Amino acid sequence: MKDAGYQYIVIDDCWQKSRDADGNIQADPERFPSGIKALADYVHSKGLKFGLYSDAGSLTCAGRPGSAGREFQDASQYARWGVDFLKYDWCNTGTRNAEAAYTVMAKALRESGRDIVFSICEWGTDHPERWGPTVGHLWRTTHDIYDGWESTKDKGNGMTNILDMQAARGGQSAPNAWNDPDMLEVGNGGMTTTEYESHFSLWAMLAAPLIAGNDLSKMDADTLRILT
Repeated sequence: MKDAGYQYIVIDDCWQKSRDADGNIQADPERFPSGIKALADYVHSKGLKFGLYSDAGSLTCAGRPGSAGREFQDASQYARWGVDFLKYDWCNTGTRNAEAAYTVMAKALRESGRDIVFSICEWGTDHPERWGPTVGHLWRTTHDIYDGWESTKDKGNGMTNILDMQAARGGQSAPNAWNDPDMLEVGNGGMTTTEYESHFSLWAMLAAPLIAGNDLSKMDADTLRILT
């Protein structure tokens, strides 16, 4: 996958556990006993870049510590660890204004001393395509994708429904400023091989970030072929 152009390995929610006495974010010691810097160093040793997750609220979507009020402290910690990419979610944010909240973290990342890609994940609710290009590098345009061709009442946004939601947003996408219709579901089992081929092709046509959301250790030949 690296040879095909994939650059980043990004850890999503639940890597963090708590904060120490000084308020510094701490990794879950059971899941990451060697710490995040050791993991980032390992990823870098493979010629890849490393990403982490946080949230603009007091808690993340899974109830772990968020970055609200500690944006500069967390950004500095990420830089010390060698983080290259930050996905920043929008759970438990109360009455915060999305543009203002993401602007604070963007400033903190710029002042961290490290070049960190900023992925805005507020689900397209507050029209991030209008302000995202001056704040971050990519922004989610919808709520989470569901591994299916079409939406269902109980499972959320299917692939073609998310595709339809991109129709009015194409003009906002440009180099270094990307509409993000969410990760690829290729290989997760909810669609046929032909449907996954279509899914991948359409995301490529959208100039969407190509983020594999499957278990890379269990890929079949079709999945690897499509993703690469």
